[in-house]
Amino acid sequence: MRVSEPVEYQENPNEEDPPVTAIATRRVKKGREKEFEDWVSGILAAAQGFPGYLGSNVIRPGGPEDDEYQIVFQFDHESNLKNWEHSQERRHWLDKADPLINEENVRILTGLETWFTLPYKAGEPAPPRYKMATVTWLAVFPTVLIIFTLFGPLLNLLPMVLRTVVFTLTMVTLMTYVIMPRMTRLFSFWLYPKK
Repeated sequence: MRVSEPVEYQENPNEEDPPVTAIATRRVKKGREKEFEDWVSGILAAAQGFPGYLGSNVIRPGGPEDDEYQIVFQFDHESNLKNWEHSQERRHWLDKADPLINEENVRILTGLETWFTLPYKAGEPAPPRYKMATVTWLAVFPTVLIIFTLFGPLLNLLPMVLRTVVFTLTMVTLMTYVIMPRMTRLFSFWLYPKK
């Protein structure tokens, strides 16, 4: 059962066309995990061929009782994401997924709000700023320390501007695709306390 479908895109040349992230959460039927993993590989390969595709990240279930997969797609512009969403290629892959999943939820996000979103908290306001700042610092500090410890001598060989480009590109990529999705899940009890 599909919980939400991507909204119909109305092209407006006066609107901004920001970078955008789509988070698709799917609950996989028991015993169909291997087929779903093959499906994930296929849809990611298909998305790579579309203009503006920046990459994806798959967050797999946390244990045997967890059936939730999160697939994060990033595109350079909302219009390019919409082209992917409305493509026959994507429709083909969604049809193939229907027998494998119990539930699907797709959300479209822009900006750094993607660092602090959980699919099962859809519609809730972002956590307080001090909590977001704390979790971000807990992620940034060890990441910077590790990068400088492992690659500091190599980075120091580069000119200042190039060194800064390499470092910031690495940090933003790691934070967006790898670290913050996991940190948000890890600290969800604090970021989104039960009322």
